[in-house]
Amino acid sequence: MSEQLTIETHSKKKAGKTYGLSSWQRLRRNHLTVVGLGIVSLFCLISLLAPLLPLPDPDATNLAQRLLPPLSPGHFLGTDQLGRDMLSRLIWGTRVSLSVGIIATLIASVVGSLFGIIAGYYGGRLDNLLMRSIDMLMAFPYMLLALAIVAALGPGLMNALFAIAIVNIPFFARNVRGVAVSQARSDYIEAARLNGQSDSNILFTELLPNVMPVIIITISTTVGWMILETAGLSFLGLGAQPPQADLGSMLGEGRKMIITAPHEATLPGLVILILVIGINLLGDGLRDVLDPRLKSGTLVRPKARTAVDPALEAKPEEKQITAGNKESVLRVNELRTYFNMGNEIYKAVNNVSFNLIPGESLGIVGESGSGKSVTALSLMGLVATPPGIIKSGSICYNGKNLVGASLETLQKLRGNRITYVFQDPLTTLNPLLTVGDQIAETLKRHQTCSGRKIKDRMIELLKQVQIPNAEDRAKAYPHELSGGMRQRVGIAMALANDPEIIIADEPTTALDVTIQAQVLGLINNLRKERGLSLLFITHDFGVVSEVCDRVMVMYAGKVVEAGTAQAVINSPLHPYTRRLIDCVPRLGKPDKVIHAIKGLAPAVNDLPEGCAFADRCDYARAECQQQQITITETEPGRSVRCIRVSKGEI
Repeated sequence: MSEQLTIETHSKKKAGKTYGLSSWQRLRRNHLTVVGLGIVSLFCLISLLAPLLPLPDPDATNLAQRLLPPLSPGHFLGTDQLGRDMLSRLIWGTRVSLSVGIIATLIASVVGSLFGIIAGYYGGRLDNLLMRSIDMLMAFPYMLLALAIVAALGPGLMNALFAIAIVNIPFFARNVRGVAVSQARSDYIEAARLNGQSDSNILFTELLPNVMPVIIITISTTVGWMILETAGLSFLGLGAQPPQADLGSMLGEGRKMIITAPHEATLPGLVILILVIGINLLGDGLRDVLDPRLKSGTLVRPKARTAVDPALEAKPEEKQITAGNKESVLRVNELRTYFNMGNEIYKAVNNVSFNLIPGESLGIVGESGSGKSVTALSLMGLVATPPGIIKSGSICYNGKNLVGASLETLQKLRGNRITYVFQDPLTTLNPLLTVGDQIAETLKRHQTCSGRKIKDRMIELLKQVQIPNAEDRAKAYPHELSGGMRQRVGIAMALANDPEIIIADEPTTALDVTIQAQVLGLINNLRKERGLSLLFITHDFGVVSEVCDRVMVMYAGKVVEAGTAQAVINSPLHPYTRRLIDCVPRLGKPDKVIHAIKGLAPAVNDLPEGCAFADRCDYARAECQQQQITITETEPGRSVRCIRVSKGEI
């Protein structure tokens, strides 16, 4: 019976599993792109089938039937001034215009991309030589330059094609060179050089694949312009020559008859308009699908606060709870924060509850991806939306529920009553402002005082975080400071407005051991001096033992163990906690074996039915994987999510 239940549960899980959106699915979600795809597909299909369609000869003249209006017998779109069938000439003309536009785009992309990737990779004099040559081309208006080239080569469709390709080379060269410059200094390029690969091999096997998305995106957004430019040359009589038809030459011939036979100029003009609009709409959609940054959502502008599920309304102020006979300054109850990525739902924070009392340091510990940072970011509505959303729960600060609170309310708290120290200050500090200006900006946002007082306070803060020569250091830019100094600046900004709570998200990860100890000591001393509450996020139990009063261990978005730091470190109850502690080296015990945790944590979009740690646990049994494990309080202030604890086995 147990086995049958397991099989049925597994089958239901597999049947209900959803997968991420494919490129085609993402393309279809953009309705304008679908319209563009339909337009371009229709024109391409008709152009390809032109030789097979029952159409009259597009160049055959019949003066007896000249200038027939549309819907005339035998001529659906009428005839031109020489009696040639307009429908046939439009289809064949579209075929020619599309072919010329695509071929010219490919020529420009190959030549321009080659210039750009070589210039970006080698740099120096070669870069200057190639880019100055490109700049000379860009110094002329591109249409005038195309006219000059055709005038020199002589009128003709092929000459127009080469002229259009030449004037568009700079667009590809500039775009590709910009990406190649940044990529050529990347670590993977240096690694290829160290492996002894030749420059040509690095260019075409390492660098080219990484700039290819930019090339494809530029192609998709350039084809439409190429068709317009080719049509413009033909309109002036420099492109397709009679009797050959393309859309530009048909438009040029029809302008003479715009009064007596408006359809002769209107029809090719409409075809050009619709075709170019369709190509541009499709190009924009392809850019969104192919650009890795847009594909992953990096360039999607997040909202100013995390979205809240519409079914979850801000609740009235909740009654404050007590912990150790002290009021909780922060209480989080059954918080769930998910990421909606296409058809997938990532349960990053899944039913997390904790409280924080004044002056207390609470550590949140776990492997990467366990939900630590998302939990902390959720407190102030800083989880990026899209794709993040708070599905349920409450976050009570001094009794006021912040879930669903207005942006104005959150902004009054952010950087003021609740502050954040980020992991990498080099990426969070503004590179264009001095560190002093950035601290002053934090003060001005929440305080009303004179410029002199702001400056004095800023210098005082830098001294409090033990930055020597504070007056001079305040004038420095972030890149001019060491990692430890930048982290101290981040702490100074967090302390600027005398907050009640500081959230420190792995603030020592990027620092060396000596600086780590200094920063940890600084944070701990300032917390005790000011009576601050500290939410300290880390993956290192060694840090927890130095800084934290209590600890909360997270795994796969859930809390698996919580209690005082001393109790959890000295007598861990959950197998995961025990394995994390076993990974910490001990000074004076060189014979201690460091045991790595086998396997990997489950993806939070595909969590198992039972205990998420069961596949990696030394004590797991069948029932661990068949039912949800509830968290059990073993003593006041101590709780564990383990079936052995709930059954009283440990």
